[in-house]
Amino acid sequence: MANPPASHYPDIGDLGEDLVAQWLQSTGWLILHRRFFCRWGEIDIIAQYDGIQEPINSVPLHHSTLAFVEVKTRSPGNWDLGGKSAITPKKQTKLWRTAEMFLANYPEKADYSCRFDVAIVCCQRITNKFSEVTFTQKALASSLVAGYEFLLQEYIPAAFDSVVDNA
Repeated sequence: MANPPASHYPDIGDLGEDLVAQWLQSTGWLILHRRFFCRWGEIDIIAQYDGIQEPINSVPLHHSTLAFVEVKTRSPGNWDLGGKSAITPKKQTKLWRTAEMFLANYPEKADYSCRFDVAIVCCQRITNKFSEVTFTQKALASSLVAGYEFLLQEYIPAAFDSVVDNA
C-alpha cells in the first residue's frame, strides 16, 4: 500500500505550538502573535503577561512582559536533546533580530520587559500496539490530536539572553 501524500499528515510543529499557546493562555498569558515572520526569521509565539510586581513604598507596580517563544516539537529518542541543541547562537541571533522587527512594528510594546523562552514538546504517534516509549517526566500540558500525543515536557523562561550581532 502506498503512503498517503504529505498533505495527509498533520503538521507536527504547528500542533506542538498549539499546545504551548493553549498552556500559556491557561497560565495568564495573552497570545499576541503566532508565527510572526520577517526577513530575519520567524518567532513561533509572541505572548504578553500583564502582572503586578512587588510593591515599592506600598504601591503595586503594573508590569508587562513579552515572551518570544521558540517551540521545539520532537519525537522520543531524537538526536538534539528534544530540540534544545537546535537553539544555536545563530538561531538566537535570528530570533533576536525578528523580535526587534516585531517591536519596530509595535512601538507601543517597546518599553515592555522582553525575554526569549523555549518550549520543549514531545510527540508520539498513538498506535493500537503496545508502545515501548513511556514518558517519565510529568508534563506541564498534554493533548491528543490527529493520532498523536503531545506533551509539553519543559518550558524554559529566559532560556537565553540577548545576543550580540555575531552571525
